[in-house]
Formats: sequence, structure tokens, C-alpha cells
Amino acid sequence: MRRFSLFTIVLLCLAILVVDLLAFYWLKSITDVTISDTFKKLINILFFTFTIGLVGAILTLKIRLENISEKRRHLLISSLYGLTVSSFIPKIIFIICISLLYYFNYVFSDSQSKWIVPLVGLFSGFFPFFIILFAIFKTVYHFKIEKVKLEFQSLPKSFDPLRIVQISDIHIGSFNYKYDILRKVVRTINSLEPDIIVFTGDIVNNYAWELDGWARIFKPLRAPLGKYAVLGNHDYGDYSEWDSAPLKKENFKGIVAFFKAIDFTLLRNDARIVEENNKKIAIIGVENWGKPPFKQYGDLSKALGPAAQISFKILLTHDPTHWREEVLDKTDIALSLSGHTHGAQAGFNYRSKSWSPIKYKYEHWAGLYTINDQYLYVNRGLGWLGFPGRVGMRPEISCFDLYSKV
Repeated sequence: MRRFSLFTIVLLCLAILVVDLLAFYWLKSITDVTISDTFKKLINILFFTFTIGLVGAILTLKIRLENISEKRRHLLISSLYGLTVSSFIPKIIFIICISLLYYFNYVFSDSQSKWIVPLVGLFSGFFPFFIILFAIFKTVYHFKIEKVKLEFQSLPKSFDPLRIVQISDIHIGSFNYKYDILRKVVRTINSLEPDIIVFTGDIVNNYAWELDGWARIFKPLRAPLGKYAVLGNHDYGDYSEWDSAPLKKENFKGIVAFFKAIDFTLLRNDARIVEENNKKIAIIGVENWGKPPFKQYGDLSKALGPAAQISFKILLTHDPTHWREEVLDKTDIALSLSGHTHGAQAGFNYRSKSWSPIKYKYEHWAGLYTINDQYLYVNRGLGWLGFPGRVGMRPEISCFDLYSKV
């Protein structure tokens, strides 16, 4: 797990204190005209108890970090991250909204502004707070099946129709051994009766121990034409501090071994040929390839070698930036499947309209893209990382029905 310096943690705590003081200033201006002195004292006590408790917990965790086991550390950091976000963001929104309301209160008469400004201000703070709570306790496990139908000239008729189910970015450590949640996902995938199941990277956050006990959950996944996987940027252990190179290597071996234990073929710059009635298609998989600072382990030319003579190719590549850089217009790969972005775990999707702040970092960040008859699909991810919730960006199971134009 990536470590932050004490200086960085202190700056975070100072930011929390500054925001809380500003929020308290505006909250006091509201409570002074709306509630009794006794209730105001109670609100003040609760407000600063939470602030001092949160800052104290963050500093204590940082100071005692080395004496806490990695498993417990991960759980504590995730919990504190959720508390910080659920507190910090609503207060920022509240400060901005209430400041603007008081600045523009000339729109209202004196009698109106006495009540309208405080009520709107409180709503601006509490509404995002409840949205974040909903994202943490409800939406994060509200899985959605995205169904996509595509036609290809190069797909042999004997495969028509070919059903592929894609999952991505499980980040299994974030589930904290809640086996029943992903057991339901496995049942859902099997109910779709896929011919092929693919996983497009980030099985863990960082460590092989996150996979303990999960093999029995994922092994029942069924796909008669095979189950295939690639690694994501988090699966290499690059974001952790290791006492030695052999320890990092052992961690990586444990992650690779997990795929074998659940009967997935892990494609590491390699390809597999799938045959049906003497006709063939290729499933190609590369190691993680992303723009810096993400490392480029992928070798597409090597992966394409065994599939050179196959007309219909499907590529599994974790990072969608790979499509523009090495796949599009440079290969005859018909369909590329990626993940990585999580859709930022925040945004909205309505019919054909979608938006997320992640779009300003990634050109292709969620859903289906097509250029010159080559397709890319970016899965929004099944798990979460960092913020333990999802706002308007539900965890996803992608289901593709591929048809032949022949």
C-alpha cells in the first residue's frame, strides 16, 4: 500500500481543520437564527467531536502505521477514507453554496432571506452527505448488467451468436472477505450462460493475501469455450513497499497462481485459439500497458504471434489508452476489452448520455467506442479503490452478444 509522508498527512489534517472551521462559521450563522441555545450547544459539541476524532484517528494511524498488520491497516485506511470523503466534500459544497447565497441575498427581501438562505444552505450540505452515504452503503454493491450487441464481418458463422461476459477491477481486498456479495455475482454471471468469460485486470489492490478464501467463490464460474484473464496495474505489487525483491516476486507468484486455481487462463503477452466446428477465433491478452506513470509491461506484437492467421481477434488489455496507442488502425483486432478507469466511481449515466470527471484524464473511460469498424469497450469495474462507494457509476458486469455478418 502506498505510504504518505508525515508532512503530507499533517497537510491533510490542516485542510480538514480549515474546511471545518469555515463550515462551522457558516453553520453558526444559520443556527443563530433558527434554533434554541441548548440545541446549538449540542450541535457545536457534536461538530467538533467528529472533527477532532477524525484528525486524531488519521494522525494516530500514521504514527502507529508500522506496528499495524497490513490487513488491519488496509481496513482502517479504507474506513478513514470513507469518513473523510463523506465529511469533506459535503462541507466544501456547503461552504461554496452558503457563501454565494449570502453574497447574492439581495435577490430576497429581508424577511425571506432570514429563512430561505439558511434552509437552502443546510440542504446544500446535507444532500451530498446523504448521497455519499447511499454510495457507500448501497450503490457500491448494486451491480448492473450492461448488455451490448455487435456484428462483425470477420466473425465465423459457426460462432453466431457468441456470448462473452466481462468483469474487471475487482480489487478483492476492498470486499474485506464479504464472500456472499461476490457469490451472488458469480451466480448472476452463470445465469447469463456465457460461452466465454474474461477478466481484464486488477484482481487485487496490492497483495496476494487479499485472495485468501476466494478461490472457492470464483471457481464455479462456467464458460464452455474458456475463461481468460489479464493483469492490471495493481496486480504487480508496484504500489507497495517491499523489504526485498524476493518478497515482491513471491507476492506476484501468489496472484498468478490464483488464476490457475480458479481455472482461468492468464494471458501474459500471449493468445489462445478457440475453435468451433473447425472455425477459429483468437483471444489475445497483454500485460498491463499504460501511459506513464503506469508501466508498460505489455508486448502486443508478441501476443499477436500465435493469432497472426486468425481473422477474428479479441484483445484483453487492462488500460484503455492502449487501444489508441497500439491497437487502433495498427492491427486488425476487431474488439478490445478494457477496464482500469472505474468510471471514477462517480458520474451519471442516462440512456446514451454519460459523464464523469475521469473523462478529462481518459479519452475512452466507460462503455462502447468504435472507430473504423474497430471496437473498444471499457468496463466500469466490479469493485472499488480508495473511496468505498460509487455515485451514479454502478459496478458492472458486461455481457456481449456477438453476431456474424457473413
